[in-house]
Amino acid sequence: QVQLVESGGGLVQAGGSLRLSCAASGRTFSSYAMGWFRRAPGKEREFVAGISRSGGRTLYADSVKGRVAISRDNSKNTMELQMNSLKPEDTAVYYCAADSVTPALLGISPSAGRYDYWGQGTPVTVSS
Repeated sequence: QVQLVESGGGLVQAGGSLRLSCAASGRTFSSYAMGWFRRAPGKEREFVAGISRSGGRTLYADSVKGRVAISRDNSKNTMELQMNSLKPEDTAVYYCAADSVTPALLGISPSAGRYDYWGQGTPVTVSS
C-alpha cells in the first residue's frame, strides 16, 4: 500500500509555471507506475501525464504535450509535474495516482481505473 500527498498547487497567471510534487510513503514506490490526473470544475477527471516504474517512459495527454514534464525520483519516493505556459483551461484540482495493476509490458495507462491509490489533490488556478 502507498499513501500519496500532493503539493505545489496555487494561483498563477496565464503563461506562468508551476511545479507540482507528489510524496509517497512506503518502501515499494518503484513498483508503481505513476500518473497525474486533473478534474476541472464541472468536468470529468482526465489524464495529464504518466511515468513508468523506472522513469524511463512517459506519456502525456495531447492537451498538455510540450508544456509539461513528468519525472520521478525513486530514491526519494517523489514524483513531480513541471507545468509551463499555463493556460486558464489548465485550472483544475490535480491528483497524483499510483498504478500497481497495469503490467509493465503494457506501458503507462491513461485510464483512471487502472490506478489504485490516489492523493487528496492540489488545486491549480490559472488566471487570464
